Amino acid sequence: MNNKMNTALALVLGCCLALSAQARDKRDYHEMVYDSGCKSCHDQGTKTYPSDGSCLQCHDIDELAKQTARSEEDKWQNPHNNLHYGKDLPCVECHGEHAPKKPICSNCHTFKFDKHKE
Repeated sequence: MNNKMNTALALVLGCCLALSAQARDKRDYHEMVYDSGCKSCHDQGTKTYPSDGSCLQCHDIDELAKQTARSEEDKWQNPHNNLHYGKDLPCVECHGEHAPKKPICSNCHTFKFDKHKE
């Protein structure tokens, strides 16, 4: 009986730690949506990444492309309007809410995105 109780307690504590670890990695610039619950972003279920449609409810891709535009010779290094994907690169390829991510461009290229929000 005591062994079963210890096992159950360990499982409950483990779940609490896992949930608190996710909560710790929330981004302050998305604070306003957290009170609405996980489904405000995880529109296809909490075990899947948010869809681009979910991100685009608050973020405007044309405005993002304008904010991250580069000089004429580097214009295709814009992460929100680039040579390979145009404006169609899925948001979660570069951005993560609960864990930091690097831009997908850095898999092959060496240019930097100084203002990148992981």
